[in-house]
Amino acid sequence: MACFSSSAIARAPSASGSQNTRSESAAAKTMMTWVGSYGAGGIDLRSDTMTTPTPSMLAAIQSCSLLDDVFREDPTTNNLEAFCANLTGKEDALFVLSGTMGNQLALRSLLTQPPHGVLCDSRAHIANYEAGGVSSLTGATLQTVTPSNGIHLTLQDIQASITLSNDIHSCPTRVISLENTLNGMILPLSEAQRISSFARQHGLKLHCDGARLWEAVAAGAGSLVDYAACFDTVSLCFSKGLGAPVGSILVGSKETIAHARWMRKAIGGGLRQPGVLTAAARVAVEETFGKGPNGEGGLLKNVHELAKQVAGMWTTLGGRLVYPVHTNMVWLDLKSAGCSDERFAELGQQEGLKMWDGRLVLHYQIWQNRHHVVPRLQKIFKRVFEERTKEVDESSGSKSPYQGQESDAQGQASPYRTH
Repeated sequence: MACFSSSAIARAPSASGSQNTRSESAAAKTMMTWVGSYGAGGIDLRSDTMTTPTPSMLAAIQSCSLLDDVFREDPTTNNLEAFCANLTGKEDALFVLSGTMGNQLALRSLLTQPPHGVLCDSRAHIANYEAGGVSSLTGATLQTVTPSNGIHLTLQDIQASITLSNDIHSCPTRVISLENTLNGMILPLSEAQRISSFARQHGLKLHCDGARLWEAVAAGAGSLVDYAACFDTVSLCFSKGLGAPVGSILVGSKETIAHARWMRKAIGGGLRQPGVLTAAARVAVEETFGKGPNGEGGLLKNVHELAKQVAGMWTTLGGRLVYPVHTNMVWLDLKSAGCSDERFAELGQQEGLKMWDGRLVLHYQIWQNRHHVVPRLQKIFKRVFEERTKEVDESSGSKSPYQGQESDAQGQASPYRTH
């Protein structure tokens, strides 16, 4: 295949070249598809969706089966689904094209008929970033709740907001949907278990948007099996943070997955030769998350340590954090540092890094390229506070004090919080 020829491989920059030349050459190398250890994602902190497929995924694609999944004849896809069902302790699994598709199929399969409501965090992906799919595809009403602790929903939050009444004026809650992680923060296993017990006592279904559940497990919060046991359905993403080009998996009971498979076909999600996708997804899980339910042998713990290092660089300079660092996200309070999102992104561009705003999403390809990324982040952070100091000095002749601590968890708004 010509697009993978050796002539396309970027050469390492010369040690004798200028700093700008070295920076540009390093940045150019990261943009090469299939080439190098980190790919285009190695300079991209906008989201962990920016991770790119690796040469080992390409190798798996070249040897995958090429049969029809609508007729369930493709071994590569069937094996991935069986692998993920076993990894989570569920009866069955279904490969889907995206986390959004997985969430929507799960909710459509768990709900029966209106009137019905889905209770979720007010910041949840299903409430803000799925094009209104819950209402348009299921006819359900979203019942959003703001967590009282600013981090994750608790049983008390849910009990205070849920509708269990048969009063005909109300829309009864039928499903509780929890996101883990959300904004990089972990829903503790003990809280998930408390909510699960309550829901089952009241005949409610539970779904977990676990697009980044891999991160919670890698952080030691609990195993995939332990978390999945709390829910009727769980969706997990292969492309967020794991590097696969496309896809998510939905796990649950055989009955629920059978219905989800039916609905997947109805919305155009049936796939003819998905082995080229599922082969890469299998490699992404085993190499990046690990081969067992606790993420044994994976790379994500390294990312979490790097996230803490980056957060420490910011707070050492006097910066505040919007949220605590639990996993792979670092939320810089740019507002208190006197820096706009646009200026921060501009500073990143000047250093060859892609950033949107104060939400820095680290992933394993950033970790692999850390020796390039971290010094540039340090330089950017210093520029932020140097510019702030200059502005303060010019306006009042004194420097404003900053505290190396977290801001209010409600923090500054961002359009990119859960993508």
